[in-house]
Amino acid sequence: MSGVRNRRPAERNERRLAAGRGVMTTAASAVVALGAVAGLMSTAGGEDDTARPEVGSSPVTVPLPARPSRPPSAPVTSPGPPPSPAASAAPARSPRASRPARRPGPPAAAGRLYRHPQSQVLDWVREHRDDPRRPLIESRIAAHPAAVWFPEHDPGRITGRVRAVTSGAAAAGRVAVLVPYAIPDRDCGGASRGGAPDLAAYDAWIREFAAGLGDGPVIVVLEPDSIALSDCLADDARAARYASLARAARTLKAAGPRTRVYFDAGHSGWNPAAKQAAQLRAAGAATSGDGVFTNVSNFHRTADEARYARRVLEALGGPPGLGAVIDTSRNGNGAPARGAWCDPDGRALGRTPTTETGEARIDAYLWVKLPGESDGCKGTAGTFTPDYAYDLATG
Repeated sequence: MSGVRNRRPAERNERRLAAGRGVMTTAASAVVALGAVAGLMSTAGGEDDTARPEVGSSPVTVPLPARPSRPPSAPVTSPGPPPSPAASAAPARSPRASRPARRPGPPAAAGRLYRHPQSQVLDWVREHRDDPRRPLIESRIAAHPAAVWFPEHDPGRITGRVRAVTSGAAAAGRVAVLVPYAIPDRDCGGASRGGAPDLAAYDAWIREFAAGLGDGPVIVVLEPDSIALSDCLADDARAARYASLARAARTLKAAGPRTRVYFDAGHSGWNPAAKQAAQLRAAGAATSGDGVFTNVSNFHRTADEARYARRVLEALGGPPGLGAVIDTSRNGNGAPARGAWCDPDGRALGRTPTTETGEARIDAYLWVKLPGESDGCKGTAGTFTPDYAYDLATG
């Protein structure tokens, strides 16, 4: 992207250490296959820049960055801290008469969330049948669906790669979860840098991506960190990115009649809800998609994320049917100590992926980052690390 970063490095680092996440994977994990809304389907079975690891590559089909989503996880303590997300006040509701009419609900899905048969954890399970850790890792991690990441700008190939996943899901009567991750100037040039060379190329790539969606139910987690981590861009570059994200969502939904698209809302330890909603509105989330996603590759508790997501949606406005999906892959014990984002000790698996959350406006709990794929401290960034997986499974 042509935008120039408009924050000093020290400010940027302080912000990352103040709040926490990392995929980008948002870096989520390094796998192109990881498999994992309101009423779309049934359950699925049941900082410092110099300190961050370099992006690893996926052993599956395409390389995927692996770092917890930013900024690392703790309350903001910089001078003049913004209000905590829990205390953020949403703007007053506009009168009912001025709100858009409710959109029809999503079509009923054919089945449960899809577990892609190609992933690092499944490879490890197949190759280590005698490992004493294998039964627990297999039953608590490998058996569950997770998202499939597409982090390469690969024009000419992306349609086939997407179609391979969506057709597999359709044949199984299940719902694919896809993560396009190729926005220009991705991760503000950080550890998960990369993406398309410019927005025109990105728009073209998204059109090819959309061509592989098919007619079955699909959830798209659109570009982790692309909105919450956009302050590094100059105003004109940020506006251009937002316009491109809105186009992307419209393109995806036009191509996939049962596709639901969710926009980046960061997480509960990052931006106040009102600020995040304003960014989302500027990116067309209130009119172009189906809601927002939070906590990708981070550790904040599900209850905190659900409250935060509802505040963001309330402040966002738009059709009443907008909802949220939450990454619960590693948040079983909540966020680690301030500044800890790289495979922090003491974490645990969160709720298993499902679309039956029992929570108002929360469409699904998803495993967007596959548990056990390292952020770069307990193993090479983006690779499956059995010791780390075992720790999460027993945490």
